[in-house]
Amino acid sequence: MQKKIITFGEIMLRLATPGYNRLIQSSLLNASFGGGEANVAVSLANYGLPVEFVTRLPENEIADWCISELRKLNVGTKNIVRGGDRVGIYFLESGAVARPSKVIYDRAHSAIAEVEKGMFNWEEILRDACWFHWTGITPAISQGAADVCLEAIQTANDMGITVSCDLNYRKKLWKYGKKASEIMPTLVAGCDIILGNEEDAEKVFGIKPEGFRAEQTGGEIDAAQFESVCKQLMQQFPRAKKVIVTLRGSINANHNTWGGCLYSDKLYQSRTYDITHIVDRVGGGDAFMGGLIYGLLTYPGDDQKAL
Repeated sequence: MQKKIITFGEIMLRLATPGYNRLIQSSLLNASFGGGEANVAVSLANYGLPVEFVTRLPENEIADWCISELRKLNVGTKNIVRGGDRVGIYFLESGAVARPSKVIYDRAHSAIAEVEKGMFNWEEILRDACWFHWTGITPAISQGAADVCLEAIQTANDMGITVSCDLNYRKKLWKYGKKASEIMPTLVAGCDIILGNEEDAEKVFGIKPEGFRAEQTGGEIDAAQFESVCKQLMQQFPRAKKVIVTLRGSINANHNTWGGCLYSDKLYQSRTYDITHIVDRVGGGDAFMGGLIYGLLTYPGDDQKAL
């Protein structure tokens, strides 16, 4: 039997304006569910891999609906803990031309934000697992979530399970009195695979790419500029075997370029993809992470092919 992948984090009710409307223009909202780690789980399920999503959700109809949607997408839900008072919500305005997409969070005091150590039996959850994935969003929402995330990482380390992290820095989420630079190093120290975009390493660890300018957002980004970032991350976190940087060039809200680089024994680069007429930009990095995990599991020892 193929071993499973576990992802852990918050899934929220997503309320999106139809088309490219602003919230103030909309009398209707399209409802679905989303969250970084849940999105990765769905991607992996789409690739045919056994995957489970772990979170905490309240005992109510919205949470039941959420779990039902995950099951429809072949994501395992048996280790979702029930408790707490609410499901977090995010509102989405899709960007158009020069106007970027906008996300408005309503997630304070969600069930997962109020978790505590000991609520999850990680040894049982991670039994028969080969991979554990988390993102920097989870420790950003509360000290309790950060503590539980560390519990999971340490258990996975003890069990010899690969741990991956998407740094996923979100400044507006760190509101409980701690900075990412205070919390993230201890968590990332337990990771075998580290992924971030061109700004995450700088925002969280103060590591900057050589020769990169913040205003360089259009067209292609030279992956070689980020080799120094990868090397510095691996020096700071010696457990890490691979560091990956996603490279997104934003031409406008509907037209991006996408690529990535992976550093292990040397720097590997993907081709740059020109993506026009974007349907939904939210979750692009999660889709990349899902593809990367699939690639690394499917092509072990061939980092270029995995990327």
